[in-house]
Amino acid sequence: MQKIIPVFDHSQQPNVSRMPKWIRQPLGKSNTYSHTARTVHSSTLNTVCEEACCPNRGECWSAGTATFMLLGDTCTRACGFCAVKTGKPDWNDADEPQRIASAVSQMGLDYVVLTSVNRDDLPDGGAKIFADSITALRQNNPEVGLELLTPDFYRYQAEAIEIIGSALKQVPATGRDVQMVWGHNVETVPSLYKRVRKGSDYQRSLDLLAMAAKQSGMEAKSAIMLGLGESGDEVMQVMHELRAIGVQRISLGQYLRPSRYHLPVEEYLQPEKFDEFAVEARKIGFSWVKAGPMVRSSYHAHD
Repeated sequence: MQKIIPVFDHSQQPNVSRMPKWIRQPLGKSNTYSHTARTVHSSTLNTVCEEACCPNRGECWSAGTATFMLLGDTCTRACGFCAVKTGKPDWNDADEPQRIASAVSQMGLDYVVLTSVNRDDLPDGGAKIFADSITALRQNNPEVGLELLTPDFYRYQAEAIEIIGSALKQVPATGRDVQMVWGHNVETVPSLYKRVRKGSDYQRSLDLLAMAAKQSGMEAKSAIMLGLGESGDEVMQVMHELRAIGVQRISLGQYLRPSRYHLPVEEYLQPEKFDEFAVEARKIGFSWVKAGPMVRSSYHAHD
């Protein structure tokens, strides 16, 4: 394993009793925000914007964008950082892909982000819904850009890659390069997985990303939350390991506690520290980097 030279000093921990001023985000107020909300709700769709209490919902919905969350609003896992509810899901609606395609047309989107809850209860981990959604979106608009933010498909990785990969290969020729991104978030550093990502495994996530990176015409992407107690050296090690398996895109953002029942924030990183991470990420070869306190994995994904 490559030895990483320390470049960050986390010896001085800031006061985390209050949120710093740079965390504040305005609410959405434009007509576009209202149109986005009406389209999502009238189509009976879930978004990670709402279910995960994303602080950027106002900005993104005001810009007419949203991240659609497939397979309901209930996750089979219970990660300590996530606001999405956990339990026994009962959502399995075969018409969901068509409703998403219709909503995308109503919103006039040319770039779509699809994610989902973890569905370890399904025999394919939910891969078929991703494939059917890709097909439905391409039928409406062959040139729409696609970003997938998938779970790790525990026990079904090879099958999921085949199912989703087959749908991607059926994209009709348009004469134009169509942007395609396959994302899966490692979320944190390996030493914190047992506390932060119960039911997940760091190597399993790397394995999925490595397979995604090998898909023709696909760029692999991942994201890391900071402020959970990780060291700068650990973050650098994760970034090096992501690049080594072919991941080209990365986002880094500040962890914000959704409620008192979730993991506490250990540190609010200064914006300058995110700038430092961004510089280092580009040095080691990431072609697309977003880093900042309010950055989330789908934030400005279409850029």
